Amino acid sequence: MAEEDYAYPLRADWSTAEIVTVTTFYQQIEAAYERSQGVAAVDLVAAYRKFQEIVPQKFEEKNIDQEFEAVSGYSIYRTMKQARQQAGQVKMKGTTRS
Repeated sequence: MAEEDYAYPLRADWSTAEIVTVTTFYQQIEAAYERSQGVAAVDLVAAYRKFQEIVPQKFEEKNIDQEFEAVSGYSIYRTMKQARQQAGQVKMKGTTRS
């Protein structure tokens, strides 16, 4: 899906720094799917913790995950679940879109 263009789910009330932090997290999720070697679980968890500082409510995180998955085909929830369950690299297969 790397060749497709889509808009990241962002919120109008986020500062520029918050947008950069969230975008970096989205890019880590994409890397878990798109890079042949995946992404380091520790890097993914660190980016997720920063994301949670901006989006602390679970319901809002779930909404963002659904929006992100709808446009990219990549699941934040499934990627983070795998990152927490293993050390080393996180490499996701395929997309959730058909």
